[in-house]
Amino acid sequence: MNHDDLLEALKIAFCYMPKAIEVTRYEYGDRTDKVLEHINTVREALLEGGIDPEEVYGDVNPELTPNSTY
Repeated sequence: MNHDDLLEALKIAFCYMPKAIEVTRYEYGDRTDKVLEHINTVREALLEGGIDPEEVYGDVNPELTPNSTY
C-alpha cells in the first residue's frame, strides 16, 4: 500500500470516528480522554498529509455533501 492509499484509508476511517464535540463522559466514561486523544492523533496525521480534516467527509462522500454557493 502506498502513501496515497494510506491517506485515503485514514480519511475514510476519520469519517466514521465521532466528532470531538460528541465525545462525552456520559457516552465514553473513563475512555473519554483516550478517545479524544485518538481523534486528535488522526486529525494531526491528516494535517501532516496535507489534508484538511474539516473537508474529509465531503471528499470521501461527495454525493452526500450539499453544494455550497457563495
